Amino acid sequence: MTATDFDAVREYDDDQFSAVEVFRSDRMKVVCGYFEPGQFIPVHAPASDVAIHVQSGTGIVRDGDTERAVEPGDVVIVEADTDRGVKADADSRLETLLVTAPPPTDAEHEPVRKGLKKDKFDP
Repeated sequence: MTATDFDAVREYDDDQFSAVEVFRSDRMKVVCGYFEPGQFIPVHAPASDVAIHVQSGTGIVRDGDTERAVEPGDVVIVEADTDRGVKADADSRLETLLVTAPPPTDAEHEPVRKGLKKDKFDP
């Protein structure tokens, strides 16, 4: 069993969102995501489903062409091969639990690295 205290692993980064991996297998990856106001995971479309649970704060989740406002308690599912991204509102920290199945490959995260480098949510 893996058990994690969301508060105990909390880690913010002034430069970009912080992803604290709490579990990984060949079938699934679980990450606690911590976003300062305005920080984001750039839009990308890996071949994995993702479930996003908002622990605290407010922001948006991109699902294809749709942007959905999210708040604590919301759960959003984005299917594989669909453009997705997560962004904290400009006036709020955002804390999320992200579960991807199967875990995205390193190559599938290249658009995330490029978007962060260019500081662009929607590259």
